[in-house]
Amino acid sequence: MSGIMNRFAAAPPRAGGRRGGWITFPFIIATITGLMLAAGGWISNLIVYLIQEFNYKSISAAQVFNFVNGSITMFPIVGAIIADSFVGCFSVIWFSSIISLLGMLLILLTAAFNQLRPPACENGSNLCKHPSQLQLVVLYLGLALSSLGNAGTRFTIAPMGADQFDTPEDQSVFFNWYIVTMYTATIVSSTAIVFVEDNVSWTLGFGLCVGANVIGLAVFLSGRRFYRLVKPKGTPFKSLACVIVAAFGKRRMLLSEKSEDYYHGLHEDATETFAKNPSNFFRFLNRAALRTEDTSISDPWKQTTVQQVEDLKTLIKILPLWSTGLFLCIPLAIQLSLTIIQALTMDRHLGSRFKIPAGTMPVFILLSTSLTILLLDRLIFPLLKKIMPKPLTLLQRIGIGHACTVISMAVSALVESRRLKLVRSNNLQSQVNAIVPMSVFWLLPPLALAGIGEGFHFPGNVAFYYQEFPESLKSTSTAAVAMFIGIAFYTSNAIINLIQRTTGWLPDDINHGRLDNVYWFCCIMGAMNFVYYLVCTSVYKYIHVQKDENRSNKSETI
Repeated sequence: MSGIMNRFAAAPPRAGGRRGGWITFPFIIATITGLMLAAGGWISNLIVYLIQEFNYKSISAAQVFNFVNGSITMFPIVGAIIADSFVGCFSVIWFSSIISLLGMLLILLTAAFNQLRPPACENGSNLCKHPSQLQLVVLYLGLALSSLGNAGTRFTIAPMGADQFDTPEDQSVFFNWYIVTMYTATIVSSTAIVFVEDNVSWTLGFGLCVGANVIGLAVFLSGRRFYRLVKPKGTPFKSLACVIVAAFGKRRMLLSEKSEDYYHGLHEDATETFAKNPSNFFRFLNRAALRTEDTSISDPWKQTTVQQVEDLKTLIKILPLWSTGLFLCIPLAIQLSLTIIQALTMDRHLGSRFKIPAGTMPVFILLSTSLTILLLDRLIFPLLKKIMPKPLTLLQRIGIGHACTVISMAVSALVESRRLKLVRSNNLQSQVNAIVPMSVFWLLPPLALAGIGEGFHFPGNVAFYYQEFPESLKSTSTAAVAMFIGIAFYTSNAIINLIQRTTGWLPDDINHGRLDNVYWFCCIMGAMNFVYYLVCTSVYKYIHVQKDENRSNKSETI
């Protein structure tokens, strides 16, 4: 944290009412902490709550849990579009925080009042009563509002935080601390608040979530006078669609090599930020910016600017790299769910009395990720900066994360092979879900490797997309990361179902299956994706880095 304090000390006085800078850092980090504590407290233990308090079957509870997690990672793209197009990040964050608060209040009410829950099971599941329609409406409305509110804040606050800083270096530092704070808060809520829910009361546990949300929202609003608020620039996705429509409408026109034949906007002579000549990449799109005598510049579906054309091309260039992130997260999602199943069949005792809950195993990934990011930010990257002529690029950093993920899958396969050998050597096949005499801590090496890889590729992806996305899509850039995580979450379930139907690797009792083959499959998938990633990076050229270098070189000559 000393690096942050040094930046505060080194920051010049803010003259002329200029906002932003490191003065906003405590407000934004405290906001992230409060909101993530609130979200993690109810999400982590949702399956247990549905089974114990609403008499759900385990598979049904898991399906609700999967839907909630998928929604939280998919819907940030909606909040990002609203922020970029209409109201800005600040409004989306405070409004979403209120929505999540209302949702958690409803969940708290279901825990506090017996009338909003079905009677407890008396003598087994045959005598369990299903929730009434009113009870389900209150529960699902609470889950829906909490999920939507969390989706609107979790990734929208990242680009707003980055907007407070002027240099890519400071933005990169912020992204590192953003990830560390988010993960640390989730670790605390997944352990401390879950412990309260399991051992004290659900009402108190959910009450702590509500309190954390209120504190996070209050801190966020209190920093309003310090924030640099970037105004939305209209609907960027409409302008992208206009490029396609205009290019198709002018498909018979001949392209020109002269800059004056292209439309650059109403203020084309007042700034140098506009592209003077469209690039040769996807040249047929350049027709959208061609001037025509019979085309009015007031009709965006017939006449677009060169910058709009280049923005669309930027997204097209990034798309292959985005797809590698999707295929990177699919094995991680599979590993996450199957590790919990493995832990249920292993010795989870820590000492003679305490038994590690199987559902807390993902915490070790969060711990590993947080420690990795801290070491990278405070030790490794500063050291590499001194001994290397050029620091690691964002794509190189992401590539290291890919490699660590592949190794993690291989180690998971080896650990599972050892577990299955112990099953056979101890003749445990005849027992249903028998506990294997093997410590659950054997799962830590692959989880630690997965966390190390995430420490490289997750902040790297967030910073990369924020840097390379068009200016009008900055909020959407970080939501794009959440989007491929959400898609990977759903896709992993589909792959697991496919494996169950076509092979005998994943029976209900994994002691009779070949879970190690599933991990080898993930390893091969990850390795192939890594090769695909290397191909994509070999042909990709940084866009905004080149612009920044050109501007700095020009200022030096002046």
